[in-house]
Amino acid sequence: MVGFCHIKDAIALVVSAIAPIHKQTDVVPDQLPLISHRHGGNRQERAEALGCKPNQLLDLSASLVPFGPPPWLPRAIKKALRDELVPYPDRRYALLRRAIADQHQLAPAQVLPGNGAAELFTWAARDAAAFQNLLPQPGFFDYQRALACWGAQVDFLALQLQWSAAFPQCFEAALQNPLPDGAGKAIWITNPHNPSGQLWSAASIEPLLQNFELVIVDEAFLALVPGGEQQSLVPLINKYPNLVVVRSLTKLFAVAGLRLGYALGAPERLARWASWRDPWPVNGLAAAVGAPLLADQGWAKKVQQWVAKEGAWLFQQLQQLDGITPMPSAANYFLLHGKNSLEPLRLALEQQHHILLRDCCSFRGLNENYLRVALSDRAGNRRLIKALRVT
Repeated sequence: MVGFCHIKDAIALVVSAIAPIHKQTDVVPDQLPLISHRHGGNRQERAEALGCKPNQLLDLSASLVPFGPPPWLPRAIKKALRDELVPYPDRRYALLRRAIADQHQLAPAQVLPGNGAAELFTWAARDAAAFQNLLPQPGFFDYQRALACWGAQVDFLALQLQWSAAFPQCFEAALQNPLPDGAGKAIWITNPHNPSGQLWSAASIEPLLQNFELVIVDEAFLALVPGGEQQSLVPLINKYPNLVVVRSLTKLFAVAGLRLGYALGAPERLARWASWRDPWPVNGLAAAVGAPLLADQGWAKKVQQWVAKEGAWLFQQLQQLDGITPMPSAANYFLLHGKNSLEPLRLALEQQHHILLRDCCSFRGLNENYLRVALSDRAGNRRLIKALRVT
């Protein structure tokens, strides 16, 4: 019997093949969910489908801090509305770049702000299109999306689907097969890994920098991980010009709507990226609040305490349920594994309890037996566990 994931991906491929023969006016909204399943956080879309309001949904398909953003942020945005809404943003993003550089003890020329990490992946992929690209799988689909924009060559590295609860772990030890020769190649690493939540040690990633022409490390969730900064590759930026680290402020501060991230790397490389893109990729509001967000060190500590406390509680509760096995995670999300398809469970949670979980159809190497669930606050976690017990 053909699996659910394969059916959905097959439909998507058929639609993409047929679409060019239709006029643009023939595109209908019903086609959009075929694409949107590759990401979580489709709250508006799912609310419309369920006939409810978006705020009635418990969205655990996107891994955001549930008690954010920081309470001072609305005041900062209000000020930015007064000061930054009318004029064009500074094309250099000088103040924002300086704040990010100071945060990481780098020079402003080693910083490139972006419209979220996703925009920066597009330019990283254009840079990497000159190489054969290695992608550990299962892994975040957006790298494939970005590489496909430039017709880049891609190979996949299969990860083992069992791991211990002791973090950090050795990256290469997690691979099913030995790492191939990296000459003339690029490799994309997510740390902590998505969707597994595994935290790789910086020491186990550094050897890749000696063997690959380009190493792109996505640290979007690292600031949320207790002790995670100790495994950051940022301190190696000055040592390795072939290293790029991409960060996101979306996850830590729960500001997905602002779209703000940044890349750290060699000035020449980032200047090349900047020459490829639109003049104002970061809007004035996001640029204005970026510096104060980075300055709020107390917020990161609060978030890490939440991940440590609530993560342990939710993992224990999930372990007591029949039919699903939570995999150990250092991040604010868990990969759930079932002996049978978990798609009926996901649909029941959505339709009966208005709880959204992330299906894993876009993760190569996973299937309908896997789901990813984001960590919520205690009330949200209790709501999830209660719904799982009766579904």
